[in-house]
Parts: sequence; C-alpha cells; structure tokens
Amino acid sequence: MGLALAAVLPAAAQTTAVPAPATGDSSLTIFIRGVEVGRMQSTVSHPDTSWVISSTGRFGDIVLNRLEIKYDGDWQPTSLRVEATQLQKRLVLLTSFGLTTAVNEISQDGATTSKTDQISARTIVLPNNFYAGYEALAARLAGAAPGTELPLYVPPQGEVKAVVKDVGEESIQTPAGVTALRIYTLIVHNVGADVEATVGVDSRNRFARLEIKAAALSVIRSDLAGVAARRQTTRNPTDTDVTIPATGFNIAGTLTVPKQEGRLRHPVVVLVGGAGAVDRDETVADIPIFGQLAGALADRGFMVLRYDKRGVGQSGGRVETVTLQDYADDAIAIVKWLARRDDVDPRRIAVLGYGQGGAAALLAAAREKKIASLVLVAANGSSGADLVLEQQRHQLDLMKTSDADRQAKIDLQQRVQTAVLTAKGWEGIPEDVRKQADTPWFKSLLEYDPAKIMPRVSQPILIVQGDLDTQVPPHHAEQLAELARQRKKAPPVEAVHLPGVNHLLVKATTGEADEYPTLANRQIAPDVATTIADWLRR
Repeated sequence: MGLALAAVLPAAAQTTAVPAPATGDSSLTIFIRGVEVGRMQSTVSHPDTSWVISSTGRFGDIVLNRLEIKYDGDWQPTSLRVEATQLQKRLVLLTSFGLTTAVNEISQDGATTSKTDQISARTIVLPNNFYAGYEALAARLAGAAPGTELPLYVPPQGEVKAVVKDVGEESIQTPAGVTALRIYTLIVHNVGADVEATVGVDSRNRFARLEIKAAALSVIRSDLAGVAARRQTTRNPTDTDVTIPATGFNIAGTLTVPKQEGRLRHPVVVLVGGAGAVDRDETVADIPIFGQLAGALADRGFMVLRYDKRGVGQSGGRVETVTLQDYADDAIAIVKWLARRDDVDPRRIAVLGYGQGGAAALLAAAREKKIASLVLVAANGSSGADLVLEQQRHQLDLMKTSDADRQAKIDLQQRVQTAVLTAKGWEGIPEDVRKQADTPWFKSLLEYDPAKIMPRVSQPILIVQGDLDTQVPPHHAEQLAELARQRKKAPPVEAVHLPGVNHLLVKATTGEADEYPTLANRQIAPDVATTIADWLRR
C-alpha cells in the first residue's frame, strides 16, 4: 500500500536550495492497522555530486531485492531501478528521467511494456510500496513552510501535486535519547480524492515516519518504533525521568518538581492513567492530560510523578495478562519507592486516579496505608459491568439505531459480559468479539465494584468531575461520594463538579468524543489543578 496516485497536471518545481541529508543506513518498519507487515533497509549515499537512495526488504508477500533511485546534485531524478518478486513472479521496473519526461520499462512475468509520462522538473520519485523513496521527500521538505507545493511521481502511474498543509514539532524518547522531529502534514491531490499524509523528518533531514490514516498505514524508522520508544508530547521545565523497580520489571516515569527552592521534603501526587495503552502523559486527541496536570500541580508546590503503564512506552511487564489489581500493584510500588526518597514527605503522598485509573487507585488505597489521600477524577461510581453497558447505550443513542437493532446489540453485550464473567455461554458469539473481550483485564473491569472496595478505604477522598463528561457521566461522582460518606469513622469526602469540562478535563461544547479532535482549547481547565491543590493543602 502507499499513495495510490494517478496522473494530474505537473506541479511547479521547487527552486530553493535543499538542505543536504545525512548519509548512512536506516531500517523502516511497516504497519497496517497497527500490525507489522514488513521491514525495509534504506541507504542514502552521496557519491561525487549525485544522490543515491537504495533499499532492500519485504512488504507483505512482496520481496524487494533491489531498489536504486539516483538524483543529481540539485535533486533532479536521473534513473530508477526496482527488482522485486511477488508470489515467485519477478518484476523489474527501469525508469530513465529527462527534465520533464519519465520513460518506464516494466518487465513482469516474462512480458515487457513501456510507458512515458510527462513530469515536473525535480519531481520526487516514490515507487509504490517501497518507502526508501521518502528519503528524497524528507530532504525536500526540510525547511518547507505551509503552502509549499511539491511534485510526486509514482512510477509508472503518474505524477500528482502535494501541498504542505501544516508543520509541527514532536519529540520521540528512546533509550538512546530524544529524537526531535519536524512533522509535515501534506495534502496529496489525487484524481477524485485528496489524501492526507504526515511525514516526520529528523534533525539530519532524514526520513523518520509516514502515516496515512485513510490507508491505516504507518511506516516508522525502526529506532523510533520499538516498545521502548514513546512520543514526548510535552515537557515541563522541571521534569526528570526516573526508573522504578516493580515486581519482575521496571516502571518508567517522569518526576516533576516544584520550582521553589528551600523545601527539603515535598508533598507528592502520583498520577494513575486511565483506559488503554496510555503512556505517562495520558495523551488523548493530542492533549497530554497528565503532562499538563503535572506542570500545573508542580507550579502549586507539589512534586508529581506520572508513568508509562506496564507494557507501554518504556515500562516493562506484559499487557496480555494484566488486571486492574496489577495496575494497583504498580501504583503501590511507586508509592513505596517515593516514600523512601529524601525529598518526599512520606506523610503527604496522594494518589490520583483518572478514568479507569480511578479503579486502580481505589484498589491501591484499600491496601496501602502509605497513601495519605485519594483523588478520583472522572472515575466510575458503578460497577465496571454497568459502566460498559451505560456507555454502549449512550453510543447507540448517538447512532439513532432502530429499537430492534439497539436491543439486539445490548443483548449481545450482556451475553458477552456474562460469558467473560462465568467462562460459559460463548456459543453463537462471533469469534472476533470473543477474542477482543475474553481477556483478564476486561474480566477484572467487569468484576470491579467500588461499593465493595470503598468500605476498606480509610483515606480522605476528593472526587473531581467534569459536568460535560459523556464517557463517565456526572452522576458517577455522586455515586462515589455517597459510597465514601457511608464509611466507618467518616473520613473527609468532597465532590467537585466543574461546569463546561469534558472527560479530557478540557473546556468543551458538547463533551462528546467526536468533538475531541476539533476542540479549540487544548489545555486542561485551570480549575482542575486549582481544585486538587487547594484540597490537598487542606
């Protein structure tokens, strides 16, 4: 898969000088819908005054035996050679370039055909499915501004025009350090439909990443694609990365300290992440919820620790068998590690659970008395089983399905949940549904019931709820508060509702998930950190 392009009118040639990319080798990993489907080796060399891009590798059932693209010193293509096999059938593509022509000879399964295309001067050659060609695109994009037009030629299909829509920045943290990327969002004007693609270019002007969402395609340089690599979506001035020993693996996190000097021991807030394979910044819809919250709480005098969930980012452990109790174990290990630090006040360690992290935080607080106080943000007050059904009903309401279809989907969900909890009744349930649902984590979520855990929790509790939260609606805050107030000895409980705030803790209009990508405000509401800090001080 790649940019499925058809010929259009040639684009105007770029005439500005092109920064020279670094020469050398790299490895590319190809993913379709998150599943690895191939790897390719890429080499950029600069013999004499020319540029040569070469590659070998595999993509699905295609084996690339040789790719070589030659450009002159001004990035005018001069020749292309592709030798590949697919299902034991040999393909050879030879292309020679004039200033405005490309002459292709295609040999496939013993037959040879030719095709001549009109192209733009200094077009960028991108053979379909063979991604080393994006090294030339990366070099040409280096320094490009929004509005820049570039011609792209996919031999032997034709040429199209790409326009730079936006330019951003991103950092990827790996065990070897932090790699800074410039992220170029391109609109490729195909005949019939435009395609949006993002291309990452590193500081050496080398190709680092391609994403085409419409094709569910990602191509990532292998040093940035490993399990230990993570997007560094935000970085606070006082952030320090730490490694915390857990049971059989390490947890990777970031410690944010207050800017004030002179205090020997700080109160601490541990941030426990929500649903899914989220990293320490709890990035949802490109909003680093925990990264922003950590900075805001540090500005108010608290040390804050956020961390990659086990099996995510740079944390060890496996996700296949993980349960809510395991996530609680990880939070406890972090609390104990913090309590031993000389710069931490061990009597003032708070744990904040966000979303489904609220369940892990509540379980941890029921077992670990070193946790001094508990903050539950957008956490469910009903059982996990009831929450899942509530969320499904809400989505069905948005879809405006017929009553019969709605009831059929609800019935199926109830059958699935019963089968997960009892290990019986899978007959007639689609295999793909079972594969997704029949996991230790989902079972632990369905079994989780705060009404059973809350009586064992003796810490003071703050409950923070956005009133535009449609994933965990506001009534859950009152359910949690009522459960907390029924505890023996009546530890302090406070529930705070934040008007106009959605599940991402951001000011919103509807609060629905489909609004997340279009939110104008990408910062968490100031009331969130203020409410938490004021309550913890009290």
